[in-house]
Amino acid sequence: MQAIQPEQTPERPLPNHTLAGAPAQTPSWHQHTITETAAALESTPQGLTAQQAAERIRRYGPNLLREPQRRSPLRVLGAQFTDVTILVLIGAALVSGLIGELSDTLVILAVVLLNAALGAFQELRAERAMAALRKMAAPLSSVLRDGAPQRLPAAELVPGDAVVLEAGDMIPADMRLTEAAGLRVNESALTGESVPIDKTVTPLAGEVPLADRANMAFKGTTVTAGRGAGLITATGMRTELGRIAELLGEQQRVKTPLQRRLEALGRQIGWVVVVICVLVFVAGILRGEPALPVFMTALSLAVAAIPEALPAVVSIALALGARGMAAGQALVRRLPAVETLGAVTYICSDKTGTLTTNRMRVEAYYCDDALGGAFGSGDTWGQLRQAMALSHDAYLDADGVAHGDPTEIALLMAARDNGLERGPAEQSMPRVAELPFDAERKCMTTVHRRPDGAYESITKGAAEVIIGLCRSARRHAGAAPIDRDALLAAAERMAGNGLRVLAFATRRWDALPEITTQAVERDLEFLALIGLLDPPRTEAAESVSTCQQAGIVAVMITGDHPATARAIARRIGLLREDEELLTGAQLAALGEHELARRVRDVRAYARVVPEQKVRIVTALQKNGEVVAMTGDGVNDAPALQRADIGVAMGITGTDVAKEASDMVLLDDNFATIVQAVHEGRRIYDNLRKFVRYILTTNAGEVWAIFLAPFLGLPVPLLPIQILWINLVTDSLPGIALVSEPAEPDLMRRPPRPPSESLFALGLGMHVSVFGLLMAGLILAAQAWQLHTGSAAWRTVAFTALCFTQIGHVFAIRSERVSALSLPILGNVPLLIAGLIAVTLQLLVVYTPVLQPLFGTVALSAPQLSLCIGSAGVIFAAVEFEKWLRRSGETGTVPPDPAGPA
Repeated sequence: MQAIQPEQTPERPLPNHTLAGAPAQTPSWHQHTITETAAALESTPQGLTAQQAAERIRRYGPNLLREPQRRSPLRVLGAQFTDVTILVLIGAALVSGLIGELSDTLVILAVVLLNAALGAFQELRAERAMAALRKMAAPLSSVLRDGAPQRLPAAELVPGDAVVLEAGDMIPADMRLTEAAGLRVNESALTGESVPIDKTVTPLAGEVPLADRANMAFKGTTVTAGRGAGLITATGMRTELGRIAELLGEQQRVKTPLQRRLEALGRQIGWVVVVICVLVFVAGILRGEPALPVFMTALSLAVAAIPEALPAVVSIALALGARGMAAGQALVRRLPAVETLGAVTYICSDKTGTLTTNRMRVEAYYCDDALGGAFGSGDTWGQLRQAMALSHDAYLDADGVAHGDPTEIALLMAARDNGLERGPAEQSMPRVAELPFDAERKCMTTVHRRPDGAYESITKGAAEVIIGLCRSARRHAGAAPIDRDALLAAAERMAGNGLRVLAFATRRWDALPEITTQAVERDLEFLALIGLLDPPRTEAAESVSTCQQAGIVAVMITGDHPATARAIARRIGLLREDEELLTGAQLAALGEHELARRVRDVRAYARVVPEQKVRIVTALQKNGEVVAMTGDGVNDAPALQRADIGVAMGITGTDVAKEASDMVLLDDNFATIVQAVHEGRRIYDNLRKFVRYILTTNAGEVWAIFLAPFLGLPVPLLPIQILWINLVTDSLPGIALVSEPAEPDLMRRPPRPPSESLFALGLGMHVSVFGLLMAGLILAAQAWQLHTGSAAWRTVAFTALCFTQIGHVFAIRSERVSALSLPILGNVPLLIAGLIAVTLQLLVVYTPVLQPLFGTVALSAPQLSLCIGSAGVIFAAVEFEKWLRRSGETGTVPPDPAGPA
């Protein structure tokens, strides 16, 4: 282990606090020497006494994340009844009860309770994010107390405690490292850094990003290799993990576009109901009718105007969409997220594992004075292949699964792909000694016995370090003078392309040398440079292109190095050659107004911290964007919760990220998000079709009942008939309508504006015109039957309304494409629902036992034909409307977009 370093750094002012209870935001621990840190903590590398620890735990509290006050399930359930649409439905249920329509009351209340139960279930699941955070605390830690090692619960640790770290340990609190021997820590969940960090004890100058604080270790991260020790600088909510927990608690979920639209629809329906009541009541009084019957009629009309099935159908549509997305590897945790995806204008994606494969790979070689991506041939290349097979501890198990450090696995696989397995290589040149990697030396060395009895060392590490240790370079013909400037320039070119550059060098001995860094790691012969990268997924570039065609802006936000982020962004088409990314340091210098302006143009961010991810999402939302945010680490959780839709990774994602998210990608693939957006757009399209259908139907009912007295006609429908229409011909085809396949141009349209009303794009006009047309057909059929003296006038009106709805639902399967061009079996559930609705209506009309209940009589063939003809008129009128829309878009009469069936 490295001993505590002597004070070689000039003394600096101590942190601006007296003890480690200070908030984690205090940035200066990494800037100070071990001695200065111990003095500020009033501790030593040998730790605290039991008495000091007891006093500090009273002062700072246990090393736990604070648990927020949770809402009871009853309160969560109660919150579901605050939605405007639900309140309107509850009012309708009360009115139905008052006027004696108990069946209406029961049906409406059943719909309301079902909707509330679904919403409460989703919310209770989403509130488990903080519980997942608390689970990340290490249960036991090795601590020095009274100078002796002890195993203590992590909750009992205090600022100033000296903690001993070994491979596999979860770090229990934030700490300044005092010892580090080959210590590597996986901080990806906290910082987004894709590879384990090599730790050191050397003080760092200036303000350093969290991911680059190599002399610090943070609560919730994991030791992957080596051993070390440190002094705790912060515990509990004062740690970096605690700060993220604080952020997570502060973020309020924003309402989804669908929730906002349904609220607006509920308010609009509420006003319509009030206007209907007033108009009918005033008209009745002016005609001299008694006040009480007029008032009851007005209330009946108001209930008829309420689309009782709307909340249930929306929930069913979202649930079916969620099931479809799960089959496509996207698990939906909150139902409204299904539709939100269809409204997304920005997808902010993490890099590692989402846009990339999350597997390091050798991408480039510099060997024999040649730089390229392909492995070459010759003696030097053969030595490089051997070095890549031997100079690490990675291995393949019996099932062919690689184990070890990601970088070393990449070397193992590169050697294997180029013809050399590790097993045969080790049999030929067994390892006899090694000098482990050290963050100070930035290299490691393995020593092997050669077949001829001599020995050979293989040293690999940072390019500038290895090149400095060499006195010659390997060429085709053997050893040659080394050109350090040329080698460093080649390494810089590779690094500039976003590659992580490693250098290899060798040395031979006749006898086994003394295994020390001074003896082994000098006078080396340079062998090669290799460049490693976590490469983009093969489908990432195509998915980004699909987003661009769909008017969606894809953005990469990562904690990784800017050069790596830039290389990946350019490969997948996020950045052009003339475009640059924004770093966390640059972002920190921007005010809120300037950031809101810049986020419109930035397509890639690097070295960002958790608060900055939240700032980016918030700035986009202030610009009116609907934002999807992906992430897998603890550091992503606040931004996932703040985004309109948070998307967590199912394979690499932490429990915290998953619990904060709305959706989990089971395959961690960016392309899956794009497919989910496609499904979200399809669901929203179909919900609009349902709203078009149900509101037109209700408008037809209301207009028919409202206009009949003014035309000298009796009320055409009985309350039981209105209920039947609402439950059967509204609900069955309406539910089936949400299964309609996607329209061909779905992913070539721009995202719909977040503020767009459900009545946009002519839907409101359609509801008004076709509701009035539907009522006109019903009243015309009723008037004709009354004129001919038929007793079946009410049954004709009732059946005509049912059939016109069926004709209407088949006509609106597409907003632009002719229904005659769509495949008949394109939506089998709708076909079945239509047949069931027609069959049930005919049973009500022709079954003697049901006729008294529904006030119907059997219809003659001409009367039934009249009802069917009414449906044909509605169907033809909708087709004409679509023809006009297509003509208006092109200025001519275009061919049908769908072509022949």
